[in-house]
Amino acid sequence: MILLIVLTLTLLIIAYLKDKKRCFRGIVKGCKMFLNILPALLSILAIISILLYLVPQEKLLLLFGREAGLMGWILAALVGSITLMPGFISYPLAGILVKNGVSYPVVAVFITTLMMVGIVTLPVEKRFFGLKAALIRNGFSFLGALMVGSAIGIVWMVI
Repeated sequence: MILLIVLTLTLLIIAYLKDKKRCFRGIVKGCKMFLNILPALLSILAIISILLYLVPQEKLLLLFGREAGLMGWILAALVGSITLMPGFISYPLAGILVKNGVSYPVVAVFITTLMMVGIVTLPVEKRFFGLKAALIRNGFSFLGALMVGSAIGIVWMVI
């Protein structure tokens, strides 16, 4: 984390020395973008925090932990497939899930289906690409998510 901060400050100083006006415009634009996503980020994190408080850690581990086995993967894949959430919110959520004991392969399946499979957006996709293309794309994405989870599981066992 310290390396990232030092690198950011170094690049900021270089940008400032190169073009002060452009640097300030970039900072202002970045701050506006951050403030635009902040309400969504805080609301999702609040909802997740409440859910994690209401759902006992033992239940979470029973559903998504190592003991859940294949059912944990399938449940994570289904939840990820029907959830509509941007990446900047899903990655902190993944960190929270890992801290609460959810295995890396299950989190990988959840995040991958969240990003690649769109059950909620299927009607829009169907309208633009046709039902067959939408179903094929979502099906392959679902299978791909399971393969990503498997790969993460293999890598995690080796490490």
